[in-house]
Amino acid sequence: MSERWLSMDDIADHLGVSEDTIHRWIRQKEMPAHKVGRLWKFDKDEVDVWVRSGKGSSRGAEESE
Repeated sequence: MSERWLSMDDIADHLGVSEDTIHRWIRQKEMPAHKVGRLWKFDKDEVDVWVRSGKGSSRGAEESE
């Protein structure tokens, strides 16, 4: 398990994508994310497993970047 929860900015940086892409992946591709108050928080290990499983990739996933 990760030592701390990552913010939207941290996870976008980690994956090399925009925050808009992260929001879209949460809505459309069930990216693992946890709402804490008004903020989205991410467990890096969960996100890495999700990416490796191929759930984040598909045609058109980066359309609005």
